[in-house]
Amino acid sequence: QVQLVESGGGLVQPGGSLRLSCAAAGSVFSFNTMGWYRQAPGKQRELVADITTGASTNYADSVKGRFTISRDNAKNTVYLQMNNLKPEDTAVYYCNFISRGCYYWGQGTQVTVSS
Repeated sequence: QVQLVESGGGLVQPGGSLRLSCAAAGSVFSFNTMGWYRQAPGKQRELVADITTGASTNYADSVKGRFTISRDNAKNTVYLQMNNLKPEDTAVYYCNFISRGCYYWGQGTQVTVSS
């Protein structure tokens, strides 16, 4: 089992920045993919960005150039730096961990972009 603990959500004005963190604990296999998904009210959960153990990254088109995903393998932690936030980025952000064909989810953290 893998447990994910998220932090860093909150309320920010348009154009502002936030940094999300997610730490994995438990049976963490060395080779894995960690990432962030988000779900806005009335919409499906969507991939925001993910990153492999080898640092290969993947971003949704809507966040390219504004968000940066990174990870610290020694700490089993993934980060999402979000810059130039827009109201349409408002959602619950979920940390995701994939290893050995198993998916794990964090509890979610609210990000609200509003003036």
